Amino acid sequence: MATEQPAEGVGSLFFELAGDLRLSMLSKLSEKDCRLSQLASELDATMQEAHRNMTRLIESGLVSKGREGELILTSYGRTIVMLIPSYEFLYRNRDFFTDHSLGDLPAKFVQRLGAFQGCEIVHGVMAILQRWKTLYGSSDTFIKEIMAQVPLDLIETISTRVEKGVKFSYIFASNSVVPKGRTQLLQKVGWRNFINKGTVERRMLPDVKVMAIFNEKQGCVMFPNQKGEPDLNVMFYGESADFLEWCNDFFNYQWNKADAFDEGKLKREV
Repeated sequence: MATEQPAEGVGSLFFELAGDLRLSMLSKLSEKDCRLSQLASELDATMQEAHRNMTRLIESGLVSKGREGELILTSYGRTIVMLIPSYEFLYRNRDFFTDHSLGDLPAKFVQRLGAFQGCEIVHGVMAILQRWKTLYGSSDTFIKEIMAQVPLDLIETISTRVEKGVKFSYIFASNSVVPKGRTQLLQKVGWRNFINKGTVERRMLPDVKVMAIFNEKQGCVMFPNQKGEPDLNVMFYGESADFLEWCNDFFNYQWNKADAFDEGKLKREV
C-alpha cells in the first residue's frame, strides 16, 4: 500500500523532508540562492527530478522564487533548515542512544543538539584521558568542567596551567568518590592558594549526569548510560564555535544552579 501523504500538521512537513534530494536542495539553498539548473547540476539530478522536487518545496512554503527566477529559502524554510542538524545528529548516533540517555539535560539544550553534528566520537578510557590532558595543556585563557568523577592524574597538568594565568572553574557532584592521595596532591600544588586568589573557583551539584570539559578551543561532552550513570568509555569531542557555545551555556546553566563547594560532602578517598 502506498504511503499516504499527511494533509496537514507537522506530519506533512516531515513528509516533505523525507526525500534526500529535497533535503540536499534545502541545504544548498541555505548556502546561496540558486537557479534550478544549477541545483540539478550540483546535485547530479535530472531537470525533471529537480523540477518535481522543487515544486513540492515551493508548494510547502519552504522555498520561493526571486525576481530573476532564482530559488530562495523563505524565512520559514531557513528556520526549518536550522533545526535539521539536531535530527541528523540523533539519527547518525542512534546506536549510541540505544544504551545511553540525555540524563537530566534540559529541553532547551536538547533542542540545540545540532551543535554536536561535527563532533568526533572518542572511545576508550585511555584515549579519553589523553584528550583531557591535551585539552588542559593547550588552554590559554580558561578551563571549565562539570564532573561526576575526580581525575586525580590530571591535577598537576591543570595546576601548571593555572600557575600561568589560566582560570579554572569546575562543578563536582557531591556524590563523587575522591581517589586516594587527592588531598596530599592538592596540598602539594598549592590548590588552596589558587582558590584564595580566585584563579580556581568551584561549586557543587547533588548529582551530575552529563559531564563536560572545555576551554576556548575545544570541548568534550559525556552522556550517561540508561541508568543515569556517567560513562567514561565514550565521549563527543568538538572544536566548532556552535559546540563550544553549547558547552559554555550548559556550564553557566549548571553553575547558576549549583551550591557552594563543600569538601565534606565528597565521599572519602578510596
